[in-house]
Amino acid sequence: MALHLTKVAYGAQSLEELHTWFQNRGDVAKLTTRYLPKRAAEIERGGSLFWVYKHQLVARSPILRFEEAEGGKTSIVISATLIDIYPQPKRAHQGWRYLEDQDAPRDLAEGETAGDVIPGKLASDLARLGLV
Repeated sequence: MALHLTKVAYGAQSLEELHTWFQNRGDVAKLTTRYLPKRAAEIERGGSLFWVYKHQLVARSPILRFEEAEGGKTSIVISATLIDIYPQPKRAHQGWRYLEDQDAPRDLAEGETAGDVIPGKLASDLARLGLV
């Protein structure tokens, strides 16, 4: 089973803006982090970086590999393809966190939009009540 990471889409003003971050980037994008995740080998076996926006997991980017970066840091090399997922509540956090494969939300089907599933605020409120 793959292991995933979650990261807050800090600075994104909308889900559409998050998508524009990845347009015209080519095939890959790099995020710099201080440390190589201890479970990097598990992540490289099909893991993704799940994006948190407004306290919800909303999209994912497949993780391709990890590389050394300047200053002893690590680059997380991700696909510049952003895949929309079924929104799932997730508290904001600093840096990245692990997400087990069985806890990861499914991808949205072709033609399905997050708004068709459940609006973000409503999904968050329902999750807080333990109803979803």
